[in-house]
Amino acid sequence: MEKKGAVLMLRYEVGRLLGQGTFAKVYHARNLKTGDSVAVKVIDKDRILKVGMTEQIKREVSVMRLLRHPNIVELHEVMATKSKIYFVMEHVKGGELFDKVSSGKLRESVARKYFQQLVRAIDYCHSRGVCHRDLKPENLLLDEEGNLKVSDFGLSALADSRRHDGLLHTTCGTPAYVAPEVISRNGYDGFKADVWSCGVILFVLLAGYLPFRDSNLMELYKKIGKADFKLPNWFTPGARRLLKRILDPNPRTRISTEKIMQSSWFRKGLEEEKDADDEEADVDYEATLHKDSDATAEKEKKQCINLNAFEIISLSTGFDLSGLFEKGEEKEEMRFTSNREATEITEKLVEVGRELKMKVRKKEEGWKVKMEGRKATATGAEPVVVEAEVFEIAPSFHMVVMKKSGGDTAEYNRVVKESIKPALMNIVLAWH
Repeated sequence: MEKKGAVLMLRYEVGRLLGQGTFAKVYHARNLKTGDSVAVKVIDKDRILKVGMTEQIKREVSVMRLLRHPNIVELHEVMATKSKIYFVMEHVKGGELFDKVSSGKLRESVARKYFQQLVRAIDYCHSRGVCHRDLKPENLLLDEEGNLKVSDFGLSALADSRRHDGLLHTTCGTPAYVAPEVISRNGYDGFKADVWSCGVILFVLLAGYLPFRDSNLMELYKKIGKADFKLPNWFTPGARRLLKRILDPNPRTRISTEKIMQSSWFRKGLEEEKDADDEEADVDYEATLHKDSDATAEKEKKQCINLNAFEIISLSTGFDLSGLFEKGEEKEEMRFTSNREATEITEKLVEVGRELKMKVRKKEEGWKVKMEGRKATATGAEPVVVEAEVFEIAPSFHMVVMKKSGGDTAEYNRVVKESIKPALMNIVLAWH
């Protein structure tokens, strides 16, 4: 923990805590030389080494070094001690865009201004070969003048991280904002996926709520896959046309950022601005994340993993959307995280089902296991049916969603509590 008033590297005086996640804390600080306010993201080196996040931190620095744009949070420098890594960043004082929409929809002119700034920033990122992959109002900050700033590039990917087919293959992002092709896990164009997320954000700004909503994660994914949403009657014709082209479930026909910026709805009221300064600022990147790291590691093809991803996994609000839309409904779904391979997890689920004398079916495509009771319960209720699906968050780090798809709820809860959970103990990191 950084104490208020402490001085980092003889350069920055630490102030109040601004926020924290699973692996990092962000403090307000003051540059002792200039007196300027900054935000300092403090990361515990031992913790990221234990969970294999070293390359993710390197990538976040590499990405932020590439980007200098008025609508992107600026990284000033990176410093490190034996135990901590410090990201010194621009301090954006206006809060999150999420706070603006949490109380309801915005006026079209205000929503358009934020959307213009967002799309221009993302188009700039794409021109540098960077896709963000976790765009949502919580990652969009506002400065004192109300200008939007894109933040948190922990899930971002560089163009050279694609596989030989030119596509990305890791499921990243926050469920309600991810594109259909990301969920399908057959590979996706990160730039097209960012466009989809921009469309969801625009919908939220104009409507005050999400276009895709369901308390059940699998049902939510189905709605996203079909682009099953309704446009409110107060949306203007121009906004309707643009949203339909953005929230196109087919990435091949989905509109690009360039075409968005050429649309009449987007350009309304837009003043010509000077291009952002493309020159890279000198960033102190001498911070060594561990003694064995070398230059070649930067060029390796990596899968995504980051602080936001782990916040999703540790499930504050990431995957469980029920609190946003439905209250008082009994939940029949559980989740756990595991650092075992997907094949090992599914094999264990099959083994457990067979030990419980259940009928077990496994689908290799999608990593799904279905366990069905063979007879009715002692009370005469229908036999319970349990479905489990494995999702890759990062290499050798998975989330398993387990739900009741049939039978008696009380029996489901009993089977899970008394039999399934104890049997899975050796492969589970945490239940959620």
